[in-house]
Amino acid sequence: MELSNIPNVVAIKEASGNLSQVAEIASLCGDNLTIYSGNDDQILPVLSLGGKGVISVLSNIAPKKTSILVHDFLEGRFENAKKAQLEAIGLIKALFSEVNPIPVKEALNKMGYNFGVPRLPLTPLSKENGIILENEMKKFGVLH
Repeated sequence: MELSNIPNVVAIKEASGNLSQVAEIASLCGDNLTIYSGNDDQILPVLSLGGKGVISVLSNIAPKKTSILVHDFLEGRFENAKKAQLEAIGLIKALFSEVNPIPVKEALNKMGYNFGVPRLPLTPLSKENGIILENEMKKFGVLH
């Protein structure tokens, strides 16, 4: 709550995974602090507690779908938003199968962007997780 009273602190990326903590921040800070989901698998729960958006890994490979999910919720199309959130769960899980940004760089490579391999100490995505990622990307419609 104290941070929300500092004039140049206007928002928080809430990525703790603890929805009770998000609720407490929203309760204590009200309109003094904008909350953004920092976890793609919790976009809707955070929005439902007063969040205004997401700082997203998923949006790197599905920007339009991620944006529509948030706007659907904020504009009252809750069923559409819920459907989009649930459809993304498999891909989100694959995008976090290894340390970020390893899977998202691989996903972008699979989409034809040349992001190369991660720099040390990071390593390329494992073959097993690469197969899972590719399958989830196809199911989600971002890879053909």
